[in-house]
Amino acid sequence: MTGTGKKIFIVLAIAIVVALFIAFDLQRYLTLAEFKSRQEAFQEFYAANRVLTLGAYFFLYVIVTALSLPGAAVMTLAGGALFGFLPALIVVSFASTIGATLAFFVSRFLLRDWVQSKFRKRLKALNAGIEKDGGFYLFTLRLVPIFPFFVINLAMGLTPMRPLTYYWVSQVGMLPGTAVYVNAGTQLGQIETLGGILSPQLLLSFALLGIFPLLARKGVDIMQKRRSLKDFPKPDKFDFNTVVLGAGSAGLVSAYIAAAVKAKVALVEKDKMGGDCLNTGCIPSKALIRTAKMLSYGRRAREFGLQKTETEFDFGQVMERVQAVIKKVEPHDSVERYTELGVECIKGEARLTSPYTVQVGERTLTSRSIVVATGAEPFVPPIPGLDQVDYLTSDTLWKLRELPQRLVVLGGGPIGCEMTQAFARFGAQVTQVEMGDHIMGREDADAADFIRKRFEAEGVRVLTEHAAKEVKVSAGEKLLVCEHQGEKVDLPFDALLVAVGRRARTKGFGLEELGVRLSDRGTIDTDPFLRTNFPNIFCAGDVAGPYQFTHTAAHQAWYATVNALFGDFKKFRADYSVIPWCTFTDPEVARAGLNEAEARDQEIEHEVTRFELAELDRAIAEGEDHGWIKVITPPGKDKILGVTIVGTHAGDLLAEYVLAMKHGLGLNKIFGAIHPYPTLAEANKMAAGEWKKAHVPEKLLDWIEKYHAWRRG
Repeated sequence: MTGTGKKIFIVLAIAIVVALFIAFDLQRYLTLAEFKSRQEAFQEFYAANRVLTLGAYFFLYVIVTALSLPGAAVMTLAGGALFGFLPALIVVSFASTIGATLAFFVSRFLLRDWVQSKFRKRLKALNAGIEKDGGFYLFTLRLVPIFPFFVINLAMGLTPMRPLTYYWVSQVGMLPGTAVYVNAGTQLGQIETLGGILSPQLLLSFALLGIFPLLARKGVDIMQKRRSLKDFPKPDKFDFNTVVLGAGSAGLVSAYIAAAVKAKVALVEKDKMGGDCLNTGCIPSKALIRTAKMLSYGRRAREFGLQKTETEFDFGQVMERVQAVIKKVEPHDSVERYTELGVECIKGEARLTSPYTVQVGERTLTSRSIVVATGAEPFVPPIPGLDQVDYLTSDTLWKLRELPQRLVVLGGGPIGCEMTQAFARFGAQVTQVEMGDHIMGREDADAADFIRKRFEAEGVRVLTEHAAKEVKVSAGEKLLVCEHQGEKVDLPFDALLVAVGRRARTKGFGLEELGVRLSDRGTIDTDPFLRTNFPNIFCAGDVAGPYQFTHTAAHQAWYATVNALFGDFKKFRADYSVIPWCTFTDPEVARAGLNEAEARDQEIEHEVTRFELAELDRAIAEGEDHGWIKVITPPGKDKILGVTIVGTHAGDLLAEYVLAMKHGLGLNKIFGAIHPYPTLAEANKMAAGEWKKAHVPEKLLDWIEKYHAWRRG
């Protein structure tokens, strides 16, 4: 018999059994009233035929459980009344577990392949969680009686959970609940209705059963903690409540929060306070982009009714302005400020020597918890010959004081795109090289194509589907050799900016020696509470992933620090439900939630609402009437699944959607809010209005039209 034939046979067999159960109204025999009316006869039969009765009861219980038929609860009560506590507990425990496992197998055989294939992407995170910690998930579900067991049986069959794990966890997890029901059954002679089991004693049993998962979780945490830390002696006392490694965005926020709640905290940084964001990332890049934008406005003078503008600049002075901006922001992240807050700032290279100790030079710091916030660094691919040239990265770019005449930017992500446009506006001949089929690979193709056309209009040569193969230096000429559709392409350059991504800083401070696990992405592997495999070592920011943004680093830092300091009492799962980001090209591209491509790829039913900024009065007045807002919603509903904004100040416009998505507000709420006129923010209301217009109740309007006609006589 083929696989399909077997499935059809099983479905027919189950259907026949269920149909017979319904047709002969067998459920009436599985009621408390029916059992009580025959209790004396049952007990007499059991006294004369113990093995036969137990066997028949066991078999029937397995069938009822396996087919998810009603009556299992009554059978459990009846078993306690007939057989006594211990025999009934043993029989019911094994029968219910075997029946549940059979239901698990049926669900897996009939539906798992189809469900996993159809919803593969949406189930990815669930599958990973089941594989990593599925036993405990199931254990918790089994312990809480409000969850229908048959739903758990069928649902778990669709997951990658191992059958043996499913069996023994179910056996153990259902045992407390089974004991409560069997115990109630032993008192069946005094119970007239199912409501009678709610005696004070039984209510206490169920209350204990309800909090048992919390106690079990606490017990598991304690066991895991002891197992992870058993090889490391715990200090009798600690110098600090927490030690933070790295003074970037995540580290600074972690130290700030710890000091704010009066914990004793040390912040260790080997280089500059403020990390990459202040010194080589967000702040300098935005300062440079701002100057480049001023130049672009000068070239657009006629658009604004000006006959002529001439702007002369010195690139060295431009880069000095960037440094001046950094200096102006520095006090926010300075040693002086954090020392005043109560943080002990220590300069030096940190090394974890145990889960409790950090070595900094000659000093050993002991701490109850450690927060690793070491950030990320530019990833430099192993391109042959690259070491022959003094290539640039987002870290070293800021040492430039002379504008390169010919700049090749390797990479089409946010950093690559921002620097491509900025340097082109300063007058460099820029060639951008991207291996994928379009730049800005995380965005919809329409947004990427729009930015590409803008780049090309500003003189940038954008080369997609070009893979960098080699760097050559011949007769003083530097060449990047690429491959495009099987052909070699030579790109001469004076400077080469490598901007293909960033990788977590995980080496050089004792993680490997200590045994801290890394993920497949090269980041530190953390659980939902941002703990590593050592329960008192936490992680936040780029080194933890999965998002490498300053704002997510700060977001994670709150969870990591609060869990590090108060996790013995209450832990908080990091919330990634709404993650915004923005690429600061001109125009900007900002997004939160799903974009159109992701909704299609994940087979999520959706509608697209689009508002063109060319229709917005303020954008027209500003000469920025290009771009759009695109909102993804479920069919017929105003819930915001995602939004992409292409346009001037897109990152600022996005904030309203982030708030709405975070708190479950739909487009109707945005439409109903008053927005000041004329502002760019009014575009959000206009986009909501587009959705509203597309969902006008036409039939109702027909009736209203007739009503108005009637009113006119």
